[in-house]
Amino acid sequence: MTNKMSPNDRSLQRRVDEVLHFLWDPIGVAGILQARDEYDRYAWRVFKMVRNESSVDEIADYLVSVERDWMSIGPRPASAREIAKSLLDDWVWIRDVRASH
Repeated sequence: MTNKMSPNDRSLQRRVDEVLHFLWDPIGVAGILQARDEYDRYAWRVFKMVRNESSVDEIADYLVSVERDWMSIGPRPASAREIAKSLLDDWVWIRDVRASH
């Protein structure tokens, strides 16, 4: 990602990175320091989807497709929906609440 991101975009990018690594974590690497970048290849697309306010279903479908098609593990649609909703809620807070301060 670029250094020319707005402060709100930088905050969202950090949040996407944290949520994917510590909460989504389909392969269980959250406790492994050396694996901190494990989900980077998916983070940019998730960032763009959240930033563009895609629906919970669209974001969850992407996460499920990553689990199923890229990682060849059993998809977790309920977890993906929770992650998608959390990220969209975070974006609303970053965009609206934080911007008013």
